[in-house]
Amino acid sequence: VQLQASGGGLVQAGGSLRLSCVASGTIFTANSMGWYRQAPGKEREFVARVSDGGGRRKDYADSVKGRFSISRDNSQNTVYLQMNSLKPEDTAVYYCAAARSGFRWDSWGQGTLVTVSS
Repeated sequence: VQLQASGGGLVQAGGSLRLSCVASGTIFTANSMGWYRQAPGKEREFVARVSDGGGRRKDYADSVKGRFSISRDNSQNTVYLQMNSLKPEDTAVYYCAAARSGFRWDSWGQGTLVTVSS
């Protein structure tokens, strides 16, 4: 599975960004998809995930609930992360991940940098 993430950039606090991750080399609907992030000097942490198929199950880290939204477009083999009300503490490299079984991630994208200025 190859994952290509994009959409990162520099935004002011309170602003919005939408990240995209395009998957190839797999049957997209058979994969659960997720987003993780890693801030400078910190470990990678979970952000959001969506189940395979129609994506009826969505889970979020407490730190982003109510501000971030994950979705998938199976016709485009793409998973999105809509990020609203961004805070400086959301600054990180964001990675998308794919899982062929449950939420056991076995493929990772290259990351896209999000910088939120105060």
